[in-house]
Amino acid sequence: MKFATVSKILVVGLALLLASSAFAATKANLSLSGPVTVNGTTLKPGDYKLLWDGTGPSVEVSIIQGKTVVAKVPAKLVDLSTPSANTAAVVTNNGDGTRTLSGARFEGKKFALAIGESSDGMQAGSAK
Repeated sequence: MKFATVSKILVVGLALLLASSAFAATKANLSLSGPVTVNGTTLKPGDYKLLWDGTGPSVEVSIIQGKTVVAKVPAKLVDLSTPSANTAAVVTNNGDGTRTLSGARFEGKKFALAIGESSDGMQAGSAK
């Protein structure tokens, strides 16, 4: 093979690798200590896996318990000024006593997920 042909193959291969990694799914684990509602679904206390595609800012998050997708919800990836100190659910306490999952932070990551209409719970240092 000629050098130019090999170079073209390498460039195309690298472009495909970068394109596929840009759309790779991202996942994280999240534990809930109490029941919360997300997108009309009540999530019971327990361990969940969050799975989303893309680099944002808008993504769709699948919330998985075991092997079952229990909810899908639109979310936004939000940049944080400092990495999160721990992995935590961001929960909004509603006036009627219910709680809504409004986001998630991930230990050591400088991004968070803002779930639902508002992303006010995603400010760095917020502890809603």
